[in-house]
Amino acid sequence: MKHYLNIDDLEDVNSTIQEAIKLKRHPYKNSKLGRNKTLVMLFFNSSLRTRLSTEKAAKNLGMQVITLNANETWNLEFENGTIMNAGTSEHIKEAAQVISQYADIIAVRAFPTLKDKMEDESEFILNNFVAHATVPIVNMESSTAHPLQALTDAITIEELKPKARPKVVLSWAPHPKALPHAVANSFVEIMQELDVDFSITHPKGYELDPKTTKDIPINYNQEEAMKDADFVYAKNWSSYSDYGKVISQDTSWMITKEKSGNAKFMHCLPARRNVIVEDAVLDNDNSAVIKQANNRTFAAQVVLKRILEKL
Repeated sequence: MKHYLNIDDLEDVNSTIQEAIKLKRHPYKNSKLGRNKTLVMLFFNSSLRTRLSTEKAAKNLGMQVITLNANETWNLEFENGTIMNAGTSEHIKEAAQVISQYADIIAVRAFPTLKDKMEDESEFILNNFVAHATVPIVNMESSTAHPLQALTDAITIEELKPKARPKVVLSWAPHPKALPHAVANSFVEIMQELDVDFSITHPKGYELDPKTTKDIPINYNQEEAMKDADFVYAKNWSSYSDYGKVISQDTSWMITKEKSGNAKFMHCLPARRNVIVEDAVLDNDNSAVIKQANNRTFAAQVVLKRILEKL
């Protein structure tokens, strides 16, 4: 694997899941693989789980880690031919090449603006690093994708599934702010790679990009969609058609114990209690969110391992 930008960078999702589970049992088995190798993590947006789990994964492999909060350091310019007489002080062309001299792998986290759909879908920050860096790039969440989280979710479902082909439901849930589509997009994409009975439920107007959802069933009745589900994954996202807008804050879409039943509850965290999901669900034995958070390490570790093996 040269880069890890999207789910389709995995040659075989199922074998990757199984390898990650083996790494979880023996996390230090490959601790010599990353010796004298450095991971540089660049955060254009804040992070808790992604930051800590990716650093832990790298250290499990014997790597050194350097972390830079990029937006607190300097403003990068990404446009070609620009006259840099305003707020930006360094161009991505130089920055990416310089960082590449300090790193064997660069990991980047950069959220969308949710204002310009075309710009966000171009993944201009992530793709500029791919274009100008000379080392592999790992996506720690971008404008449209969060493939480390999706791999985490697939590992969690594999570990907890009660039957060979579980029923998995992705449900929109209310949130006071406009949120990106990245987590939902990547979850949808990885579910299409697995043997699961998968569907999406959300209010009308919250359809994701049809190029991503393809022919996946969409049910506008949340209770009906979640009936007899084995897994309920809650996530808020803003409108795609009315890009970046909050067109509904319908509190009746909050995940409750009554609606989720005996399903395992999943969420990427942080989750706003009693807005996205009620306490009775998060504090229940069927909540898988802490297990998910732990699996973030091994999703990142299997990705870094496969990249290191190609260096």
